Amino acid sequence: MSEVKPAVDRKARLKIPAQPMPEQDPAVRVHNWDEAYLPIDLKTAKIEAERCIQCPAAPCVKACPVENDIPGAFWLLEHGDITGAADKFRETSSLPEMCGRLCPQERLCEGHCVVGKNAKPVAIGRLEVFVTDYQRENLGFPMPEPAPPSGRRVAIVGAGPAGLTVAEEMVVRGHGATVFDAWPEPGGILLYGIPNFKMAKRILDEKVDFLKKLGVRFLMNTHIGTEVTLEDLFAEGYDAVFFGHGASIGNLLGIENDDLEGVYMATDFLVRGNLRPEQLPEGQREPVHVGKRVLVIGGGDTSMDCVRTAVRLGAEEVRCMYRRTEAEMPGRIDERVHAREEGVITDFLVAPVRLLGDERGRVKAVEFRRMELGEPDESGRRRPVPIEGSEFVVEADTVVLALGYSVDRIFSDAVSGLEADRQGRIAVDRETGRTSVPGVFAGGDNVNGADLVVTAIRDGRRAASGINEYLRSLAPQRVAAK
Repeated sequence: MSEVKPAVDRKARLKIPAQPMPEQDPAVRVHNWDEAYLPIDLKTAKIEAERCIQCPAAPCVKACPVENDIPGAFWLLEHGDITGAADKFRETSSLPEMCGRLCPQERLCEGHCVVGKNAKPVAIGRLEVFVTDYQRENLGFPMPEPAPPSGRRVAIVGAGPAGLTVAEEMVVRGHGATVFDAWPEPGGILLYGIPNFKMAKRILDEKVDFLKKLGVRFLMNTHIGTEVTLEDLFAEGYDAVFFGHGASIGNLLGIENDDLEGVYMATDFLVRGNLRPEQLPEGQREPVHVGKRVLVIGGGDTSMDCVRTAVRLGAEEVRCMYRRTEAEMPGRIDERVHAREEGVITDFLVAPVRLLGDERGRVKAVEFRRMELGEPDESGRRRPVPIEGSEFVVEADTVVLALGYSVDRIFSDAVSGLEADRQGRIAVDRETGRTSVPGVFAGGDNVNGADLVVTAIRDGRRAASGINEYLRSLAPQRVAAK
């Protein structure tokens, strides 16, 4: 935790007003793909950091999955040590500039900020972005001094946040690290799921370049579990394997005509709308032509990504169709606000019954049924109950299914002895990432189910420590190999 600091006048700090956090005007940003949030200046950042009352209990730290020392970072920031503040975040997080942009702070650190009990909470996410962006843009990522080569090699399956975290930690600890991924470029969800208006791609590009300079190898367009098996990896000389392949299978509707032309799964829609053709597999390089009316079915962050992408692709009317009320929506509040500001309409308490197509087999409308809320289900949210006879039809040129994600069972099914549940989520020791197969570790969404970038980072760091201990338990290697 933080170093000992002089006593602070908490009452005086509580009187400091929340600083304005600038954003692009909605009328402007719908015509570009730049981040909605604009940078803040040093003066604003220092004043906002001083709003932190440096409370000893630090509930913000406890609410952070990676336990960032937030008060410690803000103490350094308010005293002008921007680089020190950035390094404080990097002590516990591998991707802080990304977490600052992507974490649901209102549920995590900011939601537990003591200042937020009587005023607006400290803008923790925006300050995390400020200090880490400043450091990266002016000094680059801090380059660590790796430990002496151990001669051990680790295969990392999945180039998303968990995999990138493990790769970095392995190289720093002296081990070789090779990342395998089925997509053409590294990043996983960070590249193929997060639109540019939430996080500029150059930030990920710079991180990948840093990892390559550090010594991480990337082998893309490689399908582990089909083209390359676990046995192949061990036979090639890898001493341990980390599975960080995430939860990439989009959930289906399972209703009539959900295979019509013009119906997209969320990831397919997002990558075609947000990325250059050369960043995609050959079968996904055809751009999306959304037409005038787009319906997005679902209510989480991915659905917000889809509706906001549809706006930027030129749709005249974009609607989000959700079967509960806004109170039950699982995504970030900011994302819903941004979507509304950009003209997106949300219809609550509606569920699709069937899709309607034209004579060419292309979607032209969706039939919905109105819902009401009943008793809570296993998620704790009130269950939507159909209202009989309430069906109605909404015209659509494009329909996007953003219904959440499941783990691809190909990995658990392909590995003999690997324990997993019925949903394909891999069973691990939560402190080390060890699976039921010796030398195999896992972490992230393929363990937790679809979750957050920051929880994948947490799992990656824990697994990295577990892998390191495992490698040290093996007989010493004579020749270092990467």
